[in-house]
Amino acid sequence: MVDLIEAALRRPNFVAFVLLLLWGLYITITHHNYVKKLIGLYIVQTSVIFFLVTTGAKEGATVPVIPSGTAAIAAEDYVNPLPQVLTLTAIVVQIATLGVSLGLVSRIYQKYGSLDEDEVLEKLE
Repeated sequence: MVDLIEAALRRPNFVAFVLLLLWGLYITITHHNYVKKLIGLYIVQTSVIFFLVTTGAKEGATVPVIPSGTAAIAAEDYVNPLPQVLTLTAIVVQIATLGVSLGLVSRIYQKYGSLDEDEVLEKLE
């Protein structure tokens, strides 16, 4: 158990990722307001983006572009571009998901006059 705590203290970015993820899940599960649920989901998505950014960072590395006339390339001198591409994709998906869900929440409010999950379910029955 002590080894686990020591390992977590050496990597505070992973601790922050886990805390953000759990906080977002807690908000999503415990609140009955649809807008608050969306805020919780947004925090979860942001924590995943934070995780991708922190795992893709490499101190002292350069872009993976091979200059002309270079014979030998050391792979450890370059940054892996995959986490950066996944981060951009995740941001686009996050914005699109939030836009569509806010539109749905707006339509739910117009139809049922409430954003509380329990009230909407009562009106459905």
